[in-house]
Amino acid sequence: MKPATILLLPGWQNSGPDHWQSRWESRHGDQRVEQHDWMRPLRGDWSARLEETVADAEGPVVLAAHSLGCILTAWWAAHTRHAAKVRGALLVAPGDVERPDLAAQIHGWAPIARQPLPFPAVLVGSRNDPYCSFERAEGFAQAWGARFVDYGERGHINAESGLGDWDEGRGWLMQLATPV
Repeated sequence: MKPATILLLPGWQNSGPDHWQSRWESRHGDQRVEQHDWMRPLRGDWSARLEETVADAEGPVVLAAHSLGCILTAWWAAHTRHAAKVRGALLVAPGDVERPDLAAQIHGWAPIARQPLPFPAVLVGSRNDPYCSFERAEGFAQAWGARFVDYGERGHINAESGLGDWDEGRGWLMQLATPV
């Protein structure tokens, strides 16, 4: 069976060089889904880019999403014709774009899609994420049918969280990538 392509879905402003997504890209050859404008994200444009990338993939894919990338995954999954190509999704620290402060900065992403995902997923949430309350992260996991991982107090689970190569997260991703 063909190994899955790992697609990295960064959030708003992309993931910098010390972010676990960038480290995975460098270390493992994962494929970042490049967006046309990281500073002014448009849901339709980002979703279309993900649709093209999944459609063009030669085999199965696994999504590794962070922050706004999680919200993108849920929206895209609710509208795609290519969900069968996705073996699973690792959703890390979703950004709550329904919060007034974030909605004012990131226009057009609310409401957040809350349909169950058509593929297995793991959502990793932090108890002190400045962009999403722990309770909201748990609620997203429940709505999406994702297994929820309480990652303690790790902020936004990004470069500032000091995760390095984040082998634990990579382990969850590889579980999703392995067919049962």
